[in-house]
Amino acid sequence: MNNYKLTIQYDGGRYKGWQRLGKGENTIQGKIEYVLSELVGDDVEIIGSSRTDAGVHAFEQIANVKIDKKFTESKVKSYLNQYLPQDISVTEVISVPERFHARYNTKEKTYLYKIWNEPHPNPFMRKYSMHIDKKMDIVKVKKAAEYFVGEHDFTAYSNAKSKKKSMVRKIHSIHIGENEGFIEIRIRGNGFLYNMVRKMVGTLIEVGLGAMEAESIPAIIESKERNKTGRMAEPNGLYLEKIDF
Repeated sequence: MNNYKLTIQYDGGRYKGWQRLGKGENTIQGKIEYVLSELVGDDVEIIGSSRTDAGVHAFEQIANVKIDKKFTESKVKSYLNQYLPQDISVTEVISVPERFHARYNTKEKTYLYKIWNEPHPNPFMRKYSMHIDKKMDIVKVKKAAEYFVGEHDFTAYSNAKSKKKSMVRKIHSIHIGENEGFIEIRIRGNGFLYNMVRKMVGTLIEVGLGAMEAESIPAIIESKERNKTGRMAEPNGLYLEKIDF
């Protein structure tokens, strides 16, 4: 069995997320599997490192696919880029050991969130950032972010339906910077729950706008009550930036 590791970039704006939901659903996984199946001549299944939500983008998504037939890495890459939509790009294909698993072997993930924090809209970034027209207090945002760092039960910051899996995740770092009108929030951790990053960013926005106190975050985490986290940030400002193994 030949195992190929794919590095993928995509504009998630018109897709229902990474994960294939059913036949005919418009997803990143579904699009790639369809093209690969045409190449192989049989159904294939790809495994992604992260199941990004509908509308979320990726600078670096990693996936692997196992194929009976042997193809050169360049053949797989060129075929995919020839037939995939232009908003999905495969930047690298390499052969890896059969035991490599894109999801189970992942050790860290980094997400980037972009906020356009100016009174006027940004027509060029309206699909790739969230517009907050009131000036946010960056000092308060940085203070609030510190409360998320570490290992916590993030039930309050997830919309995950399953209660069987652990809701404990470890946030290694949160870096917040300002860049020509943008506030960029970079969150690195060992894993993330469904909607977790968007809910965390939503809380940071509330703090930055003075609608919530930074010191309230530990109590919200401890409560495990999802209705206390405030708004959820829009998907269009979120990017899967890096996967580490």
